[in-house]
Amino acid sequence: MFNVRTAATFAAAMLLASLAQLVAAEPQVLNVWPGEAPGETGKIGPEEYQPERPGERKVARLTNVSQPTIAVYQPDEAKRTDVGVVICPGGGYRILAMDLEGTEVAEWFNSIGVTAFVLKYRVPARDEKSPHAVPLQDAQRAMSLVRSKAEEWKLDPRKIGILGFSAGGNLAGATCIRHAERKYAAIDAVDEVSCRPDFGVLVYPAYFIDDSGQLKAEFTPTKDTPPLFFAHAGDDRVKAENSIALYAGLKAAGVPGELHIYSAGGHGFGLRPSDFPASSWPQRCEAWLVQQKILVPKAPPAPPVVE
Repeated sequence: MFNVRTAATFAAAMLLASLAQLVAAEPQVLNVWPGEAPGETGKIGPEEYQPERPGERKVARLTNVSQPTIAVYQPDEAKRTDVGVVICPGGGYRILAMDLEGTEVAEWFNSIGVTAFVLKYRVPARDEKSPHAVPLQDAQRAMSLVRSKAEEWKLDPRKIGILGFSAGGNLAGATCIRHAERKYAAIDAVDEVSCRPDFGVLVYPAYFIDDSGQLKAEFTPTKDTPPLFFAHAGDDRVKAENSIALYAGLKAAGVPGELHIYSAGGHGFGLRPSDFPASSWPQRCEAWLVQQKILVPKAPPAPPVVE
C-alpha cells in the first residue's frame, strides 16, 4: 500500500538521488580564526575520524578539533540566490557528524540555490558545565566572517542564517539568541561585522531545557532574536520539548517561528530517507524560507518560442 510513510521515503530518496547527481567542485576551506582560536592549547590530541561502529549506520564522526574552519559550498550559477547559511553538525559536543549533518545538507542547500558554509567547530567540549561556550566563539566568528565576505560570495548580508542539528542545533540557537554579546575579545575588522544570524533552522536541537522541562534562562529569546524554524520527532530521545519550549519563548518575545513536531522519526535522521514523514522537513524548511521572503527561487528559463 502506498501510504504516508511510503510517500515520505520515496520523496526523501528522490531528493538524495538528485543531490548525488550534482557535480560539486571541491569546497573552499577557510580558517575561522587568523591564528589560534581564543584560549586554545592544542592539547586534545590530533584531529581524527572515529572508527565506524559495527551495526550502526555509516556516519563520518570527526573529533579533536582545535582549528575551526568553514567549508564553502557554492550553488550552480543557474540556481544561485543571494542567501547563505552556516551549518553546524551535531554530535553531543563530542564529535561532529560531518557528512550526515554537514556536507549532505550543504549539497541540499546548493540544490535550492543557497550558498552553504559547513562549520567545523571545536570539539570535544572544553567545559562540561557549559559545553557550547567555546563552540559559540567559533560560530559567532564564522557568522561575522561569512557576512564580511558577502559581496565576494554574491550574498545579501541581510540574508545569512544558521542551521544546526542536535548539539549543533543548540549552538545555532545560542548564536541566534546571544548575538548581542560577543564571547571573545575582538581581533580584527571581521569582528566589527555583526554576528547576528538573519534566520535560524534548528533540527532536533538539544540542551535548551532543564531537568524540569523549562527553558534555561540563558536561552530566553528577545525581540532581537531572528525568526526560527524547528523540526523534531516526538519519539526522539532528545525531547521535543527542547524545540517546544524555545518556540514558546519566541512567541512570548513576539518573534515569528515555525514548529514541526513529527509523530515519529527518532534522532539523527539528517535528511536521509526514512519511513517517517520527518524526512519531509527540508521541503517544509524551503517553503518557510520562501514565505519569510528570505529565499526567492530563480524562475526556470522560459521555453523557446516556436514560430
